Amino acid sequence: MSRRPVPLPAEHIPPGTPEWRTADVRRWLDAVPARWAHPLFAFLALAVSVAWEVTAAPVPACTSAEPCGSDWPGLAVAVVLVLSLYWVWRQPRLAIGGLAVTVVALAAEDGVSAFARPSALAYLLAAGFAVAGLVHRLAVAGRQRALALEAAGSAAQPLPEAARTFRRGRLSFVLAAVFLAVAGLGVWQALGVADAYEQRAAKAAHLSGEVTAVDEGEGVLTVTAEGRTRRVETAFPEDFPAGTRVDLVADGDGAVLVAEPYDAFGWELLVLGGSVVGLAFLANGITGHLAARRLRREPLPVLHVLVREGEEDGRTYVFAADDTEGRRPVLCFHSLYAFEDDEEDFDEEEFDREEFDGGDPASGDDPDLRKIAEILRGGGPTPPLREAVLYGAPYAGAEVAFAAREDEDDPEVAVECSVTAVRPTLPEWRGRGPQRRERTSPRRSADEIAARMTPTAGPRVWRAHGFSRAIGLGLLLVQGGGVWAALDDGPSWSWLWLVPALPWLLTSVATALTWRITADRDGLWVTGAWRVRRVPWDVITSVRHHEDGIRVGRAKDSSVDLSPTGWAWLERRTGREPGAERVADEVRALLHRPDLRPDAEATSGQQGMPVGPPLVALTVLWGAAVLLLL
Repeated sequence: MSRRPVPLPAEHIPPGTPEWRTADVRRWLDAVPARWAHPLFAFLALAVSVAWEVTAAPVPACTSAEPCGSDWPGLAVAVVLVLSLYWVWRQPRLAIGGLAVTVVALAAEDGVSAFARPSALAYLLAAGFAVAGLVHRLAVAGRQRALALEAAGSAAQPLPEAARTFRRGRLSFVLAAVFLAVAGLGVWQALGVADAYEQRAAKAAHLSGEVTAVDEGEGVLTVTAEGRTRRVETAFPEDFPAGTRVDLVADGDGAVLVAEPYDAFGWELLVLGGSVVGLAFLANGITGHLAARRLRREPLPVLHVLVREGEEDGRTYVFAADDTEGRRPVLCFHSLYAFEDDEEDFDEEEFDREEFDGGDPASGDDPDLRKIAEILRGGGPTPPLREAVLYGAPYAGAEVAFAAREDEDDPEVAVECSVTAVRPTLPEWRGRGPQRRERTSPRRSADEIAARMTPTAGPRVWRAHGFSRAIGLGLLLVQGGGVWAALDDGPSWSWLWLVPALPWLLTSVATALTWRITADRDGLWVTGAWRVRRVPWDVITSVRHHEDGIRVGRAKDSSVDLSPTGWAWLERRTGREPGAERVADEVRALLHRPDLRPDAEATSGQQGMPVGPPLVALTVLWGAAVLLLL
C-alpha cells in the first residue's frame, strides 16, 4: 500500500490557492517542443558543419607581405561559436545572438560569396535550423507559462520571506572571474611573445634565401641565404616547396621566417578555453541573478502541488496535486533550502548534473549540507511525496520556489528555491501521449514492482542481457584494436596508455558480458568481473540503477557495483525498458518484501563465474600474437 503524501498545514496554504490537477498538467505537458527542435539535433548539425568548414575552407598562405600572427578577431569569433554550441542547450536567447554573430563574421571575412562554398552554406543552413528550433522552444515556454497562469487563476501571493533573502549567482561570478583572469593571462603572454619577436627583429639581420629542401615530417626547411645554409622551423612546410624564395630574420645561428614570425598558439588556446568557460559562467550567473530578482519583485501565481526528491539525481520533481501515487512527474529542478538570514550561495553549475557520486562531504545539522550528503551517498529509503505550494509560473527555463514539510515527523515547513531552471520531465524527442508519458515516469515503487512478482522456491537469477553483451563485445573490439595500435610500432611511449586503459577495459568487458545477480534465501550473490561477492539481506540498504550500472548499498562497507550493465539511453531510444533498471527494481522489491524472497540457497552453478582472469590471459595471448605477426 502506498503512503499518503506528507500533508502541508492549512495555515501555510495561501487562501484561494488552486490545485494543479492532472487535466491542467496534461495540457502543460502537451506543450512540449516538437521533436525536431530538441537541442541535440541543432548541436549535431552545427558541430558537423563547423568541422566541415574548418577542414574545407581555404586558408591563406603565410607570406612576408602578410605574415601569420595572432588573429584576435578570429579568436573572438571562435569563442562566440563555441559558446553558441553550449548556449543551444542552456541559453536559447544568447544562442540566437551568438549564431547571428558567427554568420555575420563569416560573411564579413569572405563576402556573401563565401556561402557559395558547400561547407559554408551547410553552416548557414545549420545555423538557420538551430535558430528555428530555439525560437520554437522559446515560444513553447511562453505557451507553458500561459497555461500555468491559467491554472493558477487570480491567485497571487508574495514570495515567502525566507525566499526573499535567498541569493544565487555569486559562485558563477567568482568562477567567471577566475577563468577570465586565466584568459587575460593568455592574452598577456601572447602579446609578450609578439613583442619579443618585434624586439628581436629590430636587432637581427633581414635575409632573403631559397628553400633547397623540405622535411614535412619534422616541419623544417633548409634555406640557403648569402652563401650559408640554415635550418628553419615552420608550421606549414607545404606552403614553402623547394625553390621558393623566403625572407628570414636571423641573429647568430637562429633564424625564423618573416612569414611565420612567432608561435603563440598555446597561449591563444588558453585564451580560447578560459574565455569560453569564463563567459559561460558569467552568462549563467547573470541569468540566474536576474531570474531570481524577477521572482522576488512582485506577487506570484501559486499552485497546490505534490513534490518528491529524486533518489539518484537530487532533483525536486513536481507532480499534479491529485497524483497521490506519484506516477507522472511534471517538471523538475534542483533546489536548496532558504532561510530568512540566509547568506550562503549555491549556483546551478554545482548541481546541473544527472548523477552524483562520492563520500559524505560534511556532517552536522546544516540542512543544505545534509541534503548534499544524502545525494552523494545515494540509497536510503524512497523519499515521500509531500504536499507543497509552488510559487511562480512554471515553464521551461523558469525560476520557482516552494514550501513543504520535510517528512511526517518534522513539524516545520521549509522553503526551498530552485538553483537550476525548471525543466519539463518529458524529453522533447519522445513524443506525446499517455503511453509515452508512462514510460518516462520515475522509478516505480517497490510495492508496484512487487505486485507483478510471485514468490518462488528456487533462487532468482538475473544475468547480462542482449544490450549489455553488445556493449561488452563493442568494448572488446576497442580493446583488441587498441592493443594492436599500441604494439604496431614496436616499443614506444604509446605503450604507457595501456597501463590505465587496459584494467578499465578488461573490467568493463568482463562485467558487460557476464554480470549476474542471484537472489536466494539469505541474500544476493553478485558476480562481477573479478569475483563473486556475497551480500546478506540484512546489510543491504538500497538497490538502484546508477549510471548504466547496478549499485547495491551496504550498511557498513562500500557499495557493490556492477558497471556497465547495458546502455540505458540507447535502450530507451529504441522503445525498450532498460534491462538493468528492471533488474534493480525487482531486486529492490525483494529487499522490501521478504515474503517474495526464494526459500532455497543458490548452488555454485547459479552463483556465476567471473571471466576477468580468463580475459586477461586472452589479452596477453592476443598481444603476443600481434608482436609475432608484425
